[in-house]
Amino acid sequence: MSTHWPDTASLPPYDLAACRRLMRGGSKTFFAASLLLPARVRAPASALYAFCRLADDEIDLGTDATAAMHGLRQRLDAVYDGRPREVDVDRALACVVHRHRIPRELLDALLEGFLWDAAGRCYETLSDVYAYGARVAGTVGAMMALVMGARGEAALARACDLGVAMQLTNIARDVGEDARNGRLYLPRRWLAEAGIDADAWLAAPRFDAAIAGVVQRLLAAADSLYARAEHGVALLPRDCRPAIHAARLVYAEIGRELERRGCDSITQRAVVGKGRKLALIARAGTAALVAPADAGATLPVLPAVRFLVDAAVDTPAPEAPASRSFDDRVGWMIELTERRATQQRAFR
Repeated sequence: MSTHWPDTASLPPYDLAACRRLMRGGSKTFFAASLLLPARVRAPASALYAFCRLADDEIDLGTDATAAMHGLRQRLDAVYDGRPREVDVDRALACVVHRHRIPRELLDALLEGFLWDAAGRCYETLSDVYAYGARVAGTVGAMMALVMGARGEAALARACDLGVAMQLTNIARDVGEDARNGRLYLPRRWLAEAGIDADAWLAAPRFDAAIAGVVQRLLAAADSLYARAEHGVALLPRDCRPAIHAARLVYAEIGRELERRGCDSITQRAVVGKGRKLALIARAGTAALVAPADAGATLPVLPAVRFLVDAAVDTPAPEAPASRSFDDRVGWMIELTERRATQQRAFR
C-alpha cells in the first residue's frame, strides 16, 4: 500500500451528525454500544459505519452491482489520495483513514464481501462462510481496533474474531428473511448432512427440526469465536473495553434468544428486548476492570482473517498527538506500555 499520507489538517471538514444519523438508523446494537466509546473513538467509528452502510446500499440496492463497485473504488482512490468527494461520508472517511493509518486492503475486502452478496455467491463449507464474514465484518473489527489504537497481531486477530462471530449471529437470526430474498448463507454441506436439499429448500423455505439443527451448529460456531474474542478485550485501551464488551454480550444474547425460540429463524426474528439489552450494556460497564480468565492464552489467527491481520499489522502507528498536555502524554505512554506487555503475554 502507499506510504504517502496527506496532512489531515488539509482535509475538508465534515458533518459528524450526518454520520451519526446513519448509524442510529442502521444497527441499533452498534449505535447503543458506541455510546460507551470515548469521544476520540466514537467520532471515527461513526464515520466508518456511515461509509460501510452507504457502500452496502449502493452495491446491494442498485441495478448494476459491478458499476456500483467501480464507483466506490474510485471514491476510495480519491479518499486515499487526500481529495475526497465533497460529501460528508467521504470527507469523514478520509480523515479517519489518514489519521488512524487504516490500510486500503481492509476497505477493498469489505467491498468485495458486499459484491459477493450481490452476486449470490454460494457457501459450501463453514470455512466459506468464515471467508464471507471476514470481509463484511472482520474488516470492521480490524478497522475499529486500529481506531482505538490496538495495532498488535493478537488484538487485531481477536477483533476480527468478534466481527466474524457477529456476522454468524446475523446469519443465524436472518435465515428466513435471507431465503425469501433468494439468499442462503448456511453451509450447504451442513444442509446436505441434515438431509436438506439446499436449492429446493431455498425455493420453499420452511422450518423443521433439521433446519433448526443447522442453525444451532452455526450458533455454536459463533459462540466459539465470541469466547476467543473475549481475550482481546484486555488488549484494548481501558476506556474502549466497556463498549466492545457490550457489543459482544448483546450480539451473543441474540443467539440465546434464538435458542429459546427453538432456533426458528424462518417464521420469526429473534430480538433482544430493550430491558435485557440495557442490562447487558450496564454489565459491560465494568469490563474495564475485568480481564479474561486466561489473558495469556495462545490463540491462532483464524485463517479466513489472516490477510486482514497482516495488512493491518504492517501499517505504522500514528504518532502521539503533539497537542496533548504533559500529563496526557504520560498517560498515553503508560497505556501503550500496558498494551504491549499484555500483547506479549498473549503470544508466550
